[in-house]
Amino acid sequence: MSSFSSDSNRLPEPEGLKVYLQPRVVGMLFLGFSAGLPLLLVGGTFSAWLRDLGVELAAIGFLSWVGMAHSIKVLWAPLIDRLPVPLLTRLMGRRRSWMLLAQLVIAGGLFGMAMTDPTQQLELVAIWAVLVAFGSATQDVAIDAYRVEAEAKHRQAAMAATYVTGYRVAILAAGAGALHMAALDSWSLAYTGMAALMLVGVITTFCIAEPKVHITRDTLDQEERLTRFLGASRHKGMRLNLSSLFFSAFVAPFTEFFERYGKVALLILLFVATFRISDIFMGTMANPFYLDIGFSKEQIANIAAAFGLAMTLLGAALGGLMVARFGIAPILILTAFMAPATNLIFAWLAFIGPQPDGLVLAIIADNITGGLAISVFIAYLSSLTNTAYTATQYALFSSVMTLPGQFAAGFTGVLAANVGWVSFFTITALTGLPAIILGFLLLRFAHPDKLKRPGID
Repeated sequence: MSSFSSDSNRLPEPEGLKVYLQPRVVGMLFLGFSAGLPLLLVGGTFSAWLRDLGVELAAIGFLSWVGMAHSIKVLWAPLIDRLPVPLLTRLMGRRRSWMLLAQLVIAGGLFGMAMTDPTQQLELVAIWAVLVAFGSATQDVAIDAYRVEAEAKHRQAAMAATYVTGYRVAILAAGAGALHMAALDSWSLAYTGMAALMLVGVITTFCIAEPKVHITRDTLDQEERLTRFLGASRHKGMRLNLSSLFFSAFVAPFTEFFERYGKVALLILLFVATFRISDIFMGTMANPFYLDIGFSKEQIANIAAAFGLAMTLLGAALGGLMVARFGIAPILILTAFMAPATNLIFAWLAFIGPQPDGLVLAIIADNITGGLAISVFIAYLSSLTNTAYTATQYALFSSVMTLPGQFAAGFTGVLAANVGWVSFFTITALTGLPAIILGFLLLRFAHPDKLKRPGID
């Protein structure tokens, strides 16, 4: 099966800033807000609430596990691709129905947390938090699938940029906003207010249009081959139906990807797994590094956090414009070089010490690069999916993107303690070399701007 299209290499006319006026691009701003809001409410803000009420640290630590729902969402993503939501899917379509269901679950869970006293009913609060976490992860899967299917490939980076902006604003609301509300009145009011803010996502879901996609003949042929294979086995009746559902939902998305790209699929997955490793290493050790070399907490908050957020959003917006203008491939290669290069700037900062101007320069370079990388990489991952399995395949790619780096990042503290900060950042810069090499191999064997998304492009 061919992965390329002779027409897909021709970029549409440049839209410039007008790309951010497209209705679906604007809509991603509000869907991003809806996706980002629950994260801290079962994470950092949740922990602050529990500790403020005197809950033991051991219990708080165990309750942090509720956030693992986002790491395992690939396990039920196939159901979001395949199963309809009773009544809602018929009225709203498969993506919007799952979004709405997840948003209602999140809002209900947050309201349940608001109405429950953790000092008296900690187990019930935990149940509500788990409900919010699974609703949040499900919403992420549905929104990712919608974003991939709703717009053409050249607008995916702009969709990602507005999504990231909304997401970051929601993080501020669920973090600083909830803490201020709790300080002014109570935690119950804070969580009730956050539950009400989920209306942003609900209203947006009603306003946006369901994406128009189709399943290609090649995809249908593959599923028919699986069905014939099962029919020729001992599977009969209900067992045959359940086996067919399992294979079409959980097996076909992966076999389709490998059948579409052949041996090149391994090259693609290796690139996806290595692209952000140097970034993840940097992010893990950033705050300990700032404190170790002598920056104050106020400097870290003002420069690394607040100013850094602005630079990330600027980078994401630039990424959307650049991908719309030049395509995915050149920006992907550019950021593959820039990410490890910024680690060398931090090595320089470690050498000169706690100079505020040096920190500003490092944050500008690192966060703009990070914003660019977020936009272009989401656009690239979107281009790899088949619309028959968007939710499942995108969840797979996002897991492959983060898990190797997150696992390896566990050893960064040991490395920094043994070699010092200058050597640490120099070594982590070298971890970006595989992504650069694999990026150039992609240009030859699976050019990012020549990939054709089955059912869309």
